[in-house]
Amino acid sequence: MGVAQKSFMANKQNVEREWLLVDAADLPIGRLASQVASILRGKHKPTFTPHCDAGDFVVIINTDKVVLTGNKMEDKYYFHHSGYVGGAKHIQAKKMMKEHSDRAVERAIKGMLPKNSLGRDMFRKVKVYKGDAHPHEAQQPRLIKLDGQAE
Repeated sequence: MGVAQKSFMANKQNVEREWLLVDAADLPIGRLASQVASILRGKHKPTFTPHCDAGDFVVIINTDKVVLTGNKMEDKYYFHHSGYVGGAKHIQAKKMMKEHSDRAVERAIKGMLPKNSLGRDMFRKVKVYKGDAHPHEAQQPRLIKLDGQAE
């Protein structure tokens, strides 16, 4: 008889998290969001487990320099509703990127995570900042290059 092999299943007790730093300057917002969402889920690790939050913390800086391709600055609108009658709000992407580029990036990332309590837990691990300053120096985040980023 051979030795029985066991599959590794990650859980809260044995997940090792790392702090990663991403410079969002000159990256398309969607490509940035999809790669960060993958890191938040933990898909870049060999210990990826779909039902467990095994991802790393991600600090994103320079969101004011992120780009929208094509005519999205003019044509794209962000929509939300207050919940009251007539409470629909439309914000043009140009205005959103000028005033709240960090919120636009957060919204793009959140849309690419699971829509359940696990996704909400994963979203808490992303920290987004407009400029290049951030308050997470004590965690010593490691700078990473995403696909499509200049070397």
